[in-house]
Amino acid sequence: MSMSSAAVPVFEIGLNALSGLLDKAEAYAAAKKIDPAVLLQTRLYPDMFPLIRQVQIACDSAKNGGARLAGVEPPKYEDTEQTIEQLKARIARTIAFVKTLQAGAIDASADREVIFPLGRDNKARMRAADFLNHFVLPNFYFHISTAYGILRHCGVEIGKRDYLAGIPMAVI
Repeated sequence: MSMSSAAVPVFEIGLNALSGLLDKAEAYAAAKKIDPAVLLQTRLYPDMFPLIRQVQIACDSAKNGGARLAGVEPPKYEDTEQTIEQLKARIARTIAFVKTLQAGAIDASADREVIFPLGRDNKARMRAADFLNHFVLPNFYFHISTAYGILRHCGVEIGKRDYLAGIPMAVI
């Protein structure tokens, strides 16, 4: 399995599923006459980020992780989204960017060292294959799963099929 096939399709499928979750959240808010901003500011626990930030970080994990693997500069996104529509636009921009990453550059990066920010004041260094498998993908899935958990906690009618939407699988 190549580095690019372990990264780019995973990001695209996960972000499309996240966008679908937001569609269901928007429909739920409309049906229940709930201000969507309430959902966007919901957290699972007081010291955790709200839904809006979970979506932003999932996007950042894909674009920044993918860019570092490809050896290119990631685009900078301001964290100014306030609506579901704006979050969906961020997801779409992220998917479009990830699709521009050169598979050959990502594949050639496996043994290259990647240096990346770790919090506000620190940097970390990892071999690119470890960076993808043990940092980028776990963080990406964590924030998508947390977004799912927030929406499910709020009563949005979503299930595992929504989370796994778009995976390349044929039911037989």
